[in-house]
Amino acid sequence: MAETLTDERRAPQTGRAARRRRLLRDNVEGWGFVAPATILILGLAIFPAAWAFLLSLQKWNGFSPTQKFVGVDNYAKLLSDSELLDAVGHSLLYVVLFVPSSVLLGLFLAVALNRRLRFIGLYRTAIFVPFVVSAATTGVLTNYLFDPQFGIVNNVLRSIGVPQQGWLTDPAQAMIVIAIMSLWGSVAFTTVIYLAALQDISAELIEAATIDGANRWQTFWNIVWPELTPVTVFVTLWQFIEALQLFDLVYTTTRGGPLGATETVVYYLWDAAFHKLQFGYGSAVAYALFALTLLITIGIVIYSRRTKNEAF
Repeated sequence: MAETLTDERRAPQTGRAARRRRLLRDNVEGWGFVAPATILILGLAIFPAAWAFLLSLQKWNGFSPTQKFVGVDNYAKLLSDSELLDAVGHSLLYVVLFVPSSVLLGLFLAVALNRRLRFIGLYRTAIFVPFVVSAATTGVLTNYLFDPQFGIVNNVLRSIGVPQQGWLTDPAQAMIVIAIMSLWGSVAFTTVIYLAALQDISAELIEAATIDGANRWQTFWNIVWPELTPVTVFVTLWQFIEALQLFDLVYTTTRGGPLGATETVVYYLWDAAFHKLQFGYGSAVAYALFALTLLITIGIVIYSRRTKNEAF
């Protein structure tokens, strides 16, 4: 009798031990699968970010074996750098030109493509193709279209009696051209996001609004748009961050010109680090941009949650 009671007490303990062993084996197997990717991410993201922060506290030309520690002097220099302030202004101008246009155009295209049309799959694919085109290809196309002497756009203008424009060689027009070509290359992102959100809206809601006598505009404004508001917060924030990081299209077209009119913050920090060999100061500019982006992102997220338009 005593042996039977002992066996009954041991059975639950044996079962718990077996579950712990299975759990441990599953955890080891899981980490075995994700460990290579985790190490790769840490090596390519965390370590360079930490190293860049250390560089931002030093003065180094990239070749000297010694690095001079300067503390926060690089960050203090940011406030008095007139060229950097000009680059900030150019970046903000690009944000104003690009972000609202990309969101509104993406919404318009998504609504237009959210229909049962013949060859609709072909239309959707055609809209998305520019998104996968490389920045170098977009830059070549930009130069081909907007070349002041031989570009297609000026040839069309001359044919209808309009004087040719300077485009990428005109400080007043260069950033507008870059914003236009950025729209061509990236508006597909907002289109795809909005299209997915539109297809997720209940058809019964729209049908009920139609039965109640609402026209298309009333249905969109009162039914569709409230459902799209969280998505709008997300794509606006995403495009804003992308706009602040503008570099590749500027590099492949104007190299910051003419007269520095298209020199953005990211292009400026690249020029400071890799052209002027001021790696410490360039790293400080990068971290200042990161801090600004982080603060704006947190502010938008908090505001969206308070207004109950959460996108995250």
